[in-house]
Amino acid sequence: MSLLPLESLTAAPAAPATCPAAVPVDVPAPVGAPTADRLTPLGRLTRLTMVLLPLLVIGLWAVLDRHALLDGAVRLGAADPWWLLAGAFFTALGWVAAACVRQGALPERLPPGLLLASQFAAGAANHVLPAGIGAHAVTLRFLRRQGVPLPRATASVALYSLVKPLAKMPVLIVFLVASEDTLRLGRLAPDRWALLPAAGGVALALTVVLALPALVRPLRRPVLDFLRTALTDIRILHTRPSRVLALWGGSAAAPLLQGSVVASVGFSLGLPLSWTQVMFALLVASTAAGAVPAPGGIGPMDAALVFTMVALGAPMSLSTATVIGYRVLTVWVPLLPGTLVLSALVHRKVL
Repeated sequence: MSLLPLESLTAAPAAPATCPAAVPVDVPAPVGAPTADRLTPLGRLTRLTMVLLPLLVIGLWAVLDRHALLDGAVRLGAADPWWLLAGAFFTALGWVAAACVRQGALPERLPPGLLLASQFAAGAANHVLPAGIGAHAVTLRFLRRQGVPLPRATASVALYSLVKPLAKMPVLIVFLVASEDTLRLGRLAPDRWALLPAAGGVALALTVVLALPALVRPLRRPVLDFLRTALTDIRILHTRPSRVLALWGGSAAAPLLQGSVVASVGFSLGLPLSWTQVMFALLVASTAAGAVPAPGGIGPMDAALVFTMVALGAPMSLSTATVIGYRVLTVWVPLLPGTLVLSALVHRKVL
């Protein structure tokens, strides 16, 4: 009998065959399984709300302001269609001018098509929130989606808001000097005592803006970063002739295009004023009503424009009809398409 262990008498088991390395295979995830890019229920609800909210707001606005909408539509139905077509053309050029100013206020080059679409959508948002907040919010979101840093995007919006009234002042001065109707508008000038509340409000706003960074420590660094970025961008932009032309030329062209829309609507209704008089009336009215933060300037701007045209010799009824038709052409007609574009841009993550 052998004393060797039994294990040595048994045959060693054959080594397992070497298997090739497993090749990873993309297996589709089962339906309903969470993925990295799948939105959560809250995310889907948020996106759906952002897409549908503009439509709901505009529907509510149409119900509340249906009388002005119907009145303007009836008056435009009896107007000269060729002049209305000219007004629609000038309205479209206004969006192009806004896109030029937005591009001129930023060193980075933006895609022209998406930029124009964003300004068309911003026009719809601008008539919902006061003081241009809606348009600035849409533009700021668009710039962030294009990879523009937040300080630079904010500085671009601030530069846009600053240049537009500054560029309008030389245009207003030219019409003041060239117009013979300046004295006729003297009776519309406010009394000096009526200007005190406005001056006090401006002084208070400037004091608050200057005092907040000094008193609130967390605001100092963001404000300093914003000012540093803004001053740097202004210096860079004004070394590029194309940006200077887009920024200042587009800002100066914007009130001229807006006045051309008013004049076209007025001519279609038989308004007895010249293009120069209508332009002068619009410049004066927009300057006087600019301090009132109304959505899209609607309300104070309309009243000031009607009274200015009446002071220049136009009948009250025709002046009112012109302003109503102007609002229908520039607000109500493009509002639904602009809202749909806004929803589409949100859905495609451009905004």
